[in-house]
Amino acid sequence: MHLNYLAWAVPLFVFFMLLEYWIAKRRGKSYFNFVRSVTNINVGIAERLLDVLVTGAFYFVYDYLYRHFALFHFKPNVFHWALLLLATDFLWYWYHRLAHEINLFWMVHVVHHQSEDFNYTVSARITVFQAVVRTGFWSVLPVLGFTAPMITTVLLVHGLYPFFIHTRLIGKLGILEYILVTPSHHRVHHASNPCYLDKNYGDMLIIWDKLFGTFCEEKEEEPVVYGLTHPLQSHSFLWQHFHFVLELVYALRKTQGWGERFRLLFGRPDRVPVEARAVMERKLGIRSVGRREDDRLNRYVVWQVVLMLPVLFLFILLEHELPLAAQWLAAALIIITLINCGAIMEQRRWIFYLEYSRYVLLLALLLIYMPAVKILLGLLLVAAIPAFFFRLLEGVYLQRVYRGGVVSSE
Repeated sequence: MHLNYLAWAVPLFVFFMLLEYWIAKRRGKSYFNFVRSVTNINVGIAERLLDVLVTGAFYFVYDYLYRHFALFHFKPNVFHWALLLLATDFLWYWYHRLAHEINLFWMVHVVHHQSEDFNYTVSARITVFQAVVRTGFWSVLPVLGFTAPMITTVLLVHGLYPFFIHTRLIGKLGILEYILVTPSHHRVHHASNPCYLDKNYGDMLIIWDKLFGTFCEEKEEEPVVYGLTHPLQSHSFLWQHFHFVLELVYALRKTQGWGERFRLLFGRPDRVPVEARAVMERKLGIRSVGRREDDRLNRYVVWQVVLMLPVLFLFILLEHELPLAAQWLAAALIIITLINCGAIMEQRRWIFYLEYSRYVLLLALLLIYMPAVKILLGLLLVAAIPAFFFRLLEGVYLQRVYRGGVVSSE
């Protein structure tokens, strides 16, 4: 059996998230907000899931470029490994900086900065779209002469480090502040304070920021305010991923002339009109509904996330063993669940459609592995229910979930 042992990263990261939460609670620090933490983890689950489906393509790109365009041919020795790590970190700095300065890149990176918390769950806020853009930058590495296996190995190591700098529990680290990107440096990067904006882009080494003039030290007299300068105020999984894309489209339609549109696409995010988000929110019915504190509803959301984590673990672990149909059905099941969590927290009526879709997908998965006649009949029965009992079931479900609370009609 060919297992993907990278799946163990899932329980490892969850362990550190829980450990940070426990330590913060013992210290009396309110560093975790329930809704924001769930939202952060959901974004991370989606990224890990989709990354499994596209990682092979990234490896192919590196391998193809190395075999056809490599200027040199570096062998895997200590010096070349160190050189590759340094080159990777240098390219990351420029990717990260341009992701804040160019709208086309910001629209895939903005998701990482939406949370108004700063803890290990925030490190999970990465999208597969961001991974695609980063691959464009890292494609320089095989052209320089580093092999695909070397690149993917270093990217794994390099990708572990930033997880541990997303925390408020660790203060300044003395002499390391002059060399490495520390939690203090990265807190500045996630700030929306005007004096901290667009600073500290480094991933492992802070020397690039000091070299290119983008370094800023965390100041005691200026407490960090986390999140976007224009907070999103929505828990919607889809809206968090695509709001800036739609805002940019709105701005492009309002812009006259191809030259100005080009400058908008490759300009800074502040070129997008502030009213763009409000206009798109009205058109799409996106609004954050005032949510009551309901322990029962919270538990329902938490259990959905808790159940998705082992599903994600098994999905990654058995990546090479699962039939393609099962992979896509499982992926759809997880994504629908993540959308459903955000919709529940915003108390949307249409969550029943997502719930129903999940059960159909679950039965389809059972049909693949348990192709008994009774499963097939069960699948046909569930598919036939909407024509007769859908509205009745929807009403009962919404009453059970929200208990007569405020429910958005959108």
